[in-house]
Amino acid sequence: MKNITVIGAGTMGNGIAHVFAMHGHEVQLADVSHQALDKALGTIAKNLDRMVAKEKITAGDKAKALQNITTHTEIAEAVNRAGLVVEAATEQVDLKLDLFRKMDAHAPEDAILATNTSSISITQIAAATRRPAQVIGMHFMNPVPVMKLVEVIRGYATADEVTRKVMDMAQNLGKIPVEVNDYPGFISNRILMPMLNEAIYSLFEGVAGVEEIDTVMKLGMAHPMGPLELADFIGLDVCHAILEVLYAGFGNPKYAPCPLLVNMVTAGKLGRKSGEGFYVYEAGSKEKKVAPAFAKD
Repeated sequence: MKNITVIGAGTMGNGIAHVFAMHGHEVQLADVSHQALDKALGTIAKNLDRMVAKEKITAGDKAKALQNITTHTEIAEAVNRAGLVVEAATEQVDLKLDLFRKMDAHAPEDAILATNTSSISITQIAAATRRPAQVIGMHFMNPVPVMKLVEVIRGYATADEVTRKVMDMAQNLGKIPVEVNDYPGFISNRILMPMLNEAIYSLFEGVAGVEEIDTVMKLGMAHPMGPLELADFIGLDVCHAILEVLYAGFGNPKYAPCPLLVNMVTAGKLGRKSGEGFYVYEAGSKEKKVAPAFAKD
């Protein structure tokens, strides 16, 4: 699996491409937009520059990694030599099913098709292909170049050999793979999202303010980031989408998104990506302040 294709050049996709390229793989990075691809290459270059500045890699390592990445706007051309395809598109079921049909049609017969989905059923995605035994979840964590965990999710039909190859691949990338089975939210988001949702409910019900909730979890539970700041970092729209998958999958009201979260997503307050969520973020700055809607008089 020397030749890797990554579908989607957003935050997760460019991070995944970065990691594979750093470890000597030929990476085909695909997206429908030339602008998205150019932005992704710029982000990868900046992240590699940080690694050079911290003396984790050399300038030569950076140049080799960038040379390993080729960009494409056509899936057929991007996947036709791939040993492994990793889909990292937006968390929408119909979009992923359509992409997997195209990947299946154009990738080599022995290629493994992986999805970076954070909650959507691997079994459902695999059923859209003619190779369900070769479909698997490869859920990287954000930021991909930094976070060690890769959640490897077996669908109903995923072959043992495919699972072993993907586990080995993750280890070769310097990651720590953890194998889980295919149920809504897998392990990471089945546990994380109800916690974030409960923090939002605590704010919604007036139990405490934004900073108070985050401070309790940081200082009391040793979390590096409070749950409301983390929700902003993930994207409130992403949190909402994952909770909807959990709610639909289990039919349990404990997974229903908090009305405050629903309203914020409807209003376009999506967290860091939109500049405002529970906090307000200034472009190019690490500083943040509580959003006006939650600020105390």
